[in-house]
Amino acid sequence: MTKTLHYKQQGTGKDIILIHGLFGSLENLNMIAKGLKDNYRVTNVDVRNHGSSFHENSMDYDELAQDVVNLMAELNIDQASILGHSMGGKIAMQIALEHSKRVDKLIVADIAPVTYPPHHNHIISGLQNIDLTQVNSRKDADYQLAKFVDDVGVRQFLLRNLIATEGKFSFKCNLNYIDQCYSQITKAYQGKHHFEGNTLFVKGGESNYITAEHREIINCLFPHSRAKIIQGAGHWLHAEKTVAFNKIVNDFLGN
Repeated sequence: MTKTLHYKQQGTGKDIILIHGLFGSLENLNMIAKGLKDNYRVTNVDVRNHGSSFHENSMDYDELAQDVVNLMAELNIDQASILGHSMGGKIAMQIALEHSKRVDKLIVADIAPVTYPPHHNHIISGLQNIDLTQVNSRKDADYQLAKFVDDVGVRQFLLRNLIATEGKFSFKCNLNYIDQCYSQITKAYQGKHHFEGNTLFVKGGESNYITAEHREIINCLFPHSRAKIIQGAGHWLHAEKTVAFNKIVNDFLGN
């Protein structure tokens, strides 16, 4: 039996699907959905092992892409524009490259189709080392996590995964599976296809996730791609510069 991703749908019009990044959930892209729902039917998804979606001990990009394609079939969406941020951008690229007929336009937010060195290990360790029996509020969890993660904003983002049920805290995301599958998440595109559709890469001006060294592989896989840089924004460009990001996205989809 095929498992279905948890999703939220709003608006009417042409379809666009939004895919969040690692440790995120569909709520992370709500500010993008709000900027699109007046003109499009927007489907926000929770990736497997995240949010309210099912848990599986595998996160190969073929499978992550197929999860979204399966949801499209269930929702009777033949074709949609796809927007993904960070890990979600890799999933979006995988869908375009391996299921090109299902994708109208592709928008990739601050990620490239390359292998990245592991740089979330301290985050995974920090989350796994939180003693939930000693957590009565997010402040308690934040105090423990601060030993591993210095940035307050990053901690606040990560701790959105905490939920309280009958006074007891737990994580929505499956930390153990994410840990075990982390080497899959960091990988580059493994296939041999390219996507001929219109593609937009949006980079934060202060982020190093997309560099000049990535231009050749991006142009090879996505020959009809263009790029926009949002100055003053880092990796969380859609949250840091929401108005600018949404304008870029709407202009691209409207052309």
